[in-house]
Amino acid sequence: MNNLPINASLVMHIPPVPTPQIDPPRFEEHQVNGITLRVAVQGQGPLVLFCHGWPESWYSWRHQLASLAAAGYRAVAPDMRGYGGSGAPQGLELYTLLHLVGDMVELVKSLGETQAVVVGHDWGAPVAWHCALLRPDLFPAVVGMSVPFTPPGRVELLASLRQQGINNFYMQYFQTPGVAEAEFEKDVAAALRRVYFSGSGDAPEGTSFGVLKPGQGFLASTVDPEVLPPWLGPVDLAYYTAEFSRAGFRGGLNWYRNLARNWELLTPWRGCVIRQPSMFIAGAKDSVLKFPASKSQIESYPRTLPGLRGCHILQGAGHWIQRERAAAVNELLLNFLKTL
Repeated sequence: MNNLPINASLVMHIPPVPTPQIDPPRFEEHQVNGITLRVAVQGQGPLVLFCHGWPESWYSWRHQLASLAAAGYRAVAPDMRGYGGSGAPQGLELYTLLHLVGDMVELVKSLGETQAVVVGHDWGAPVAWHCALLRPDLFPAVVGMSVPFTPPGRVELLASLRQQGINNFYMQYFQTPGVAEAEFEKDVAAALRRVYFSGSGDAPEGTSFGVLKPGQGFLASTVDPEVLPPWLGPVDLAYYTAEFSRAGFRGGLNWYRNLARNWELLTPWRGCVIRQPSMFIAGAKDSVLKFPASKSQIESYPRTLPGLRGCHILQGAGHWIQRERAAAVNELLLNFLKTL
């Protein structure tokens, strides 16, 4: 990425460091907005709330939970609505950004706190950005990873793709209930292995992650690794496989099925910016940075994120940034938190 916004920085690969030896996370269940959220909690101190994306779990934040807990923070990562041990309501319309932000608002209160720094990755990034946008009183600082912030606008993504004659984008494939679920649930371990590897910085050059081949499903464009990368061990893959084998993929995919509804619901906030302290982190090889709008969204940060305190593009890393570059992400998070 060239022409990064003011105060941006390039962070080179930082070698992994041992995870601090502290008590493992404990699990709590919180009733929010008519559903149960299973929440991993580690440490004591100021609250930092982590929102994962698709297809992931609280487990994707395990390195960050341990690092922040060791540094004196109360690090909390829920299984988001529709995932893992949390509730997955049937209604497709119950997975809008307003529901997801509402879950985080109520979770902060259920945890007995009045404020939290919110951090999000992938789909969790729009949740975190909108937590800060809609409830600045509760979320005084925000960190987004992979998916850049952009204020609610006048262009609806799916309609724009149709107008451009594009019909092979993964978000379009995810729209019809049951189709992607059937593909991924046929062999959960293989599906997750392919998705994680193909979206990472370890994938072969030219992997068309998220762009479907004519007449084929999502996984046909992915690569099955001969050997798992260091950041995705067999124990990790087994954990994710067990979670999605039990809960299925429907809940997470329903987030995509509310793209147009989100656009309609967020019209009152069109053009609004996030003024709180903020930070953005992504991998230089993340496919999201190749989306047509991403470059302009990042270059607009001086205007859309006037409280920006860092825009960090980690060399060699792909989409799963907090796993692929755990030590670097931990260091960036702790440095950011110290400035608050």
